[in-house]
Amino acid sequence: MKTQELISTARLMVDNHKGILAMDESFPTCNKRFAKLGIPQTVETRRAYREMIVTTPGLGEFISGAILFDETIRQKTKDGIPMIKVLIDAGIIPGIKVDTGAKELAGHPGEKISEGLDGLRERLIEYYQMGARFAKWRAVIVIGEGIPSKASTIANSLTLARYAALCQEVGLVPIVEPEVLMDGSHTMERCFEVTEEVLHEVFNQLYIQGVLLEGMILKPNMIVPGLSCPKQESDNKVADATVNCLMRSVPAAVPGITFLSGGQTSELASARLNAMNVRFKSKLPWELSFSYGRALQQPALEIWLGKEANVPEAQKALHHRAKCNYAARCGEYNSKEIVRIAHQVKKEEN
Repeated sequence: MKTQELISTARLMVDNHKGILAMDESFPTCNKRFAKLGIPQTVETRRAYREMIVTTPGLGEFISGAILFDETIRQKTKDGIPMIKVLIDAGIIPGIKVDTGAKELAGHPGEKISEGLDGLRERLIEYYQMGARFAKWRAVIVIGEGIPSKASTIANSLTLARYAALCQEVGLVPIVEPEVLMDGSHTMERCFEVTEEVLHEVFNQLYIQGVLLEGMILKPNMIVPGLSCPKQESDNKVADATVNCLMRSVPAAVPGITFLSGGQTSELASARLNAMNVRFKSKLPWELSFSYGRALQQPALEIWLGKEANVPEAQKALHHRAKCNYAARCGEYNSKEIVRIAHQVKKEEN
C-alpha cells in the first residue's frame, strides 16, 4: 500500500476550500439529460460536452478533483489533447467511477446493490497508469416501507469496503459513497435514522477490510426530508441534523467529507453546505466539502444545448457554480449577493 501517497492525495482533495466535480454520468444518465434538452445523444456530443467542462478557464481555482467516466478518461479534446491531461495541467486531480451501476438485490424487492467487483483490480491498475489518483463507488440505499433491510445495509457496506481496499492496494484514494436516496415522503428524522445506521455499518466493514481511513474520502447524503415529504426543513435544521449524524458515525481519522447533491437544486446544495461551515467548521475533525454533479453542471448544460457558440457562456455558468460552492466551504455563500454580482458582471460585459 502506498500509504503516504494515499494520505497526501486525500488531503489535497479537500484542501484550500476546494471541492470535487462529479462528471461521471453513465451513458444512460448523460443521454437522458441530453434528451430533456433536445441535445443529440451521441459519442461526439458527449465528448464535446466533457471538453466544455474540462477546458473551463479558472476551474482549478475552486475544484480540486474531477470524477470521470470510463468513456471520458479515454477521450481527447478536438485538438487531440487527452481529457485527463487537460485536468492535470489545470491542477485538478483526475478520478474515475468504477462501479457498473446499481441492480436489484436478489431476494429483496425494491432494494439495490452496486456491481463491478469482478475484474476491478485490473481496471484500477489501468486507471492508475493512465493518471487517475482516486476512484468512486456509489451504493444506493432506498427508504421505503420496511426498507432498507439489514441485508441491504450489510451487502452494500461490504461491497464498498472491498472496493476501497482494492483501490488503496494500487494507490488510488477511494471515495466511499453510501447514498440514502431523497426519493420518497420520509421525514428528516427517518433519513437521520437510516443514514446513521448505514454509516456505522460502512465503517465497521471498512475496519474489517483494513482500509486506511486517513487515505479515503466519504461522500454521503445530507440529512434531508424525502422530496415528496410535506414538511421541508430550513437550511440550518438540515445543517444541524447532518453534522449531528456525522459526529455520531464518522471517525475523526477521515480527512474529508464531500457531500453529494442528490437531487437538490444548485442553490440549496450550496446554501446547506454553507450553513454547516458557518455553524460548525471550527469544531469538526474533518473538512466539509462538496462532490456535486448536477448541482454544478445543470446551469451550464442548459446554456450549452450542444452548440459550440454557447460554450463561453456555459463555462461562465460552471465557473460561477464552482465559485459558489467554494464560498460555501468558506462559510461565505450568500445566494442573493452572488446572483446580484453575476448579473452586474454580465451587464458590464454587454
